[in-house]
Amino acid sequence: MELVTAPLPGAAPARHALVDAAGLRAVCAAAHVADGQLQTLWASDERDRVGGFCLWVALADAQGLLLLQLPLPAEQPRYPDLTDIFPAAARLQRAAYDLTGVRAEKSDPRPWLRHGAWPTQTFPLRRDTHGPAPTDEEESYPFVRVTGDGVHEIAVGPVHAGIIEPGHFRFSVVGEKVLRLEERLGYVHKGIEKRFESLPALQGQRLAARVSGDSAVAFSWAYCMALEALCDATPPARALWLRALSLERERLANHLGDLGALGNDAGFGVGLAQFSRLKEDLLRANARALGARYLLDAVVPGGVAFDLEDAARRLLLETLPPLETEVGTLRDIYADHAGLQDRFLGAGRITPALAAQLGLTGLAGRASGQPHDLRCDHPAAPYDQLQVHRITHSDGDVAARVAVRFGETLESLRLCRVILENLPPGAVHAPLPPAAHGRPGLGWVEGWRGPVLVALETTDGGGIRRCHPHDPSWQNWPALEHAVIGNIVPDFPLINKSFNLSYSGHDL
Repeated sequence: MELVTAPLPGAAPARHALVDAAGLRAVCAAAHVADGQLQTLWASDERDRVGGFCLWVALADAQGLLLLQLPLPAEQPRYPDLTDIFPAAARLQRAAYDLTGVRAEKSDPRPWLRHGAWPTQTFPLRRDTHGPAPTDEEESYPFVRVTGDGVHEIAVGPVHAGIIEPGHFRFSVVGEKVLRLEERLGYVHKGIEKRFESLPALQGQRLAARVSGDSAVAFSWAYCMALEALCDATPPARALWLRALSLERERLANHLGDLGALGNDAGFGVGLAQFSRLKEDLLRANARALGARYLLDAVVPGGVAFDLEDAARRLLLETLPPLETEVGTLRDIYADHAGLQDRFLGAGRITPALAAQLGLTGLAGRASGQPHDLRCDHPAAPYDQLQVHRITHSDGDVAARVAVRFGETLESLRLCRVILENLPPGAVHAPLPPAAHGRPGLGWVEGWRGPVLVALETTDGGGIRRCHPHDPSWQNWPALEHAVIGNIVPDFPLINKSFNLSYSGHDL
């Protein structure tokens, strides 16, 4: 079929196309052959507007984003299963059914976000649902069973020993060798998408920042980018540079924390102590210069909520050289430490071929030979002027993911220096005109885990009709199941931490 596309306005290079069921599969298959990636898919209830439902599929290709819209009937809305083309579609499809009742044909019928919290035939994101009543229905989730001599199961979670979010991991093992891992997530589903519908569009960035708190800047920037696209508005240049500064400091905080935790999981407590100190120094500098340790409310529609005085700018610049020196020293220590390398090398490997097949993305993808980085591939301002150095590795194991984190930490420090030294003058905020209606706005930002996407539709009264936020953890959680095969059970915490995926951003 010949695909007719129309450009979507905004900072993210995006096109929109209407497709039928056959066209959906044809376009997805062609995109996969051309090294395109599934970014996300979701469903929406359009019965009050067009009398049915819609499936939305966002693909990333060489030109940017391609947003496919498949209209579906009001009765028994069904669409073709996409998991044979994009394996990452499986859980997205199950979640779409749980929330809207729109089902993929011949797909896995098991619930994904449902944990007996609402009645079976209640779909929270339908227009006629105003919040499902709790139910006492018992849920029995059929895990895939592995049989054979000496095979037994180890169930871990959903409640864990540390202060972390809940997730269930079902291991099938012989001795301590892992034959299979199956995940069960959704325990922190909190109705984020339904909550958006009760908010004014000009306040939605506050909820977006709390979809996954460690990616607050990425999500709030993506939300604001989507809203600004609907308003056909561009924030002032100084505001965009301050957004990039905030995003890179968010990347730094997470990488510093993870590098310490990875050392600790491999028995090197000194690494945790040193990186915890460096992260704390970074957060204190945030508080002094930017007004908050974690920049949850820094990005607002039309710009940012803060300005950077010259004294604060100099303060941040002064913190960069000693941090860069210490990170470089710790990288050498990690590389030379025989105990660490014995645990890191070969553990949790995902080959480049498998990574491409699974759609592995973000820093985990770049550690397995997948070079995608929006800051390089489709740079929105000011990244189009910053010339970001792409950090990649091909080994795909814990050691490779550690190496990518070190490389990205040093690159973010360089970017912070460039931003602070070249920060343009001017305003940090501009009021937005009214948003357009009847079409989605898209925001697409390279967060520290990978690409964050927000699709937004507004109402005539300035409210939110539909908002779908997507965390890259949707793509990468299934890959973790493959990464642990053949490893021993005690290595799972280390492998899991090397990905450090979001529960909250995934479960919504």
